[in-house]
Amino acid sequence: MRYLFLIISTAMVACNNHQHNKQAAENTHAQHKTIAGNRSGYADSVNEGLIVTDTMKTSPRRVAMANIGNCHVHVNYGSPGVKGRNIWGGLVAYNQVWAAGAHKATTIEFSTDILLGNKKIAAGKYGLFMLPGEKEWTVIINTQYDQHLADDYDPAKDVARFIATPIILNKVVERLTYTVEAGDKKGTLVFAWEKIKITAPLSL
Repeated sequence: MRYLFLIISTAMVACNNHQHNKQAAENTHAQHKTIAGNRSGYADSVNEGLIVTDTMKTSPRRVAMANIGNCHVHVNYGSPGVKGRNIWGGLVAYNQVWAAGAHKATTIEFSTDILLGNKKIAAGKYGLFMLPGEKEWTVIINTQYDQHLADDYDPAKDVARFIATPIILNKVVERLTYTVEAGDKKGTLVFAWEKIKITAPLSL
């Protein structure tokens, strides 16, 4: 009887510990979601002029997403700030493949097959890179998405390239921002930072 009591007691303690650890993990996950949301909110507030002086030293991860028809498009990226720096041809070199964001490579994920321009891209997760130029940019979709910046970029793994003409904005976008403009069967991937805007058409 004594041994049975010990076994039951041990099982109850183990079960309680499991529940505690599960709850702690859920709390941590919720905190991470809140922090990510706050950082994204901070970047939006900077862009909207609600925060006049951008003091955040980090480049928070942000997400842009929308549904184009039945295809869910999901972009995950690091969002650096301008902070008075010379961006194009300075911080970001011309004619060199760039991770199109900060820290880890920007990723883009499609839940179904989709077209970038007239190039078909199979459903899946990809690295999103850009090749900035003074007169034209190249938007690149590459299978190697898990990398730091463009350190391991391999052009042999490109699945699509799209040539875009940069649009000059009349105001500065302080924090790098992606949006996915969606319609029934067509949409647009939009990138904006400093005074440059790049758009790439997506369709089913």
